[in-house]
Amino acid sequence: MRLLLDQGLAPLAAATLRHHGFDALHVAELALDRADDREILDYARRGNLICVTLDHDFHAHLAMAGDGSPSVIFLRIEGLKAQQQADLIRSICAQCGEALSAGAAVSADLQTIRIRRLPLE
Repeated sequence: MRLLLDQGLAPLAAATLRHHGFDALHVAELALDRADDREILDYARRGNLICVTLDHDFHAHLAMAGDGSPSVIFLRIEGLKAQQQADLIRSICAQCGEALSAGAAVSADLQTIRIRRLPLE
C-alpha cells in the first residue's frame, strides 16, 4: 500500500511503516511540508497514494470537489508517538485495504473506524 503522511504525523512513522513493507512517504521528505491541503491531495492523486492526516479538512476538500480519489485516512486522535501512529495506520490499512484501494474516506480513532466510499456526497 502506498501512503503519504501529512504534516501533523511524525516523519519517523513513515520510516516505521516502510520497515513493515509499506511504501510510505512523509510530506517533509517531498518538500511538501508547507504545501496546502489541496496541493497534498493533488500530489497523492497523481501518485496513486493514500493520504493519512490529522486534519479533518481533507475530507471536506474531497466532498466539495466530488473527487473519487485519493483515498484519505483521517486519524481522529492526536498526541500519539511515531510507533503508535504507525501501528494505528497499519491496523486501519489491514481492516480497510479493499475500501482504500477502491476509493474511500476513512475516519478512525483507537476505538472505531468509519468508512465512506468516494466520491463523497
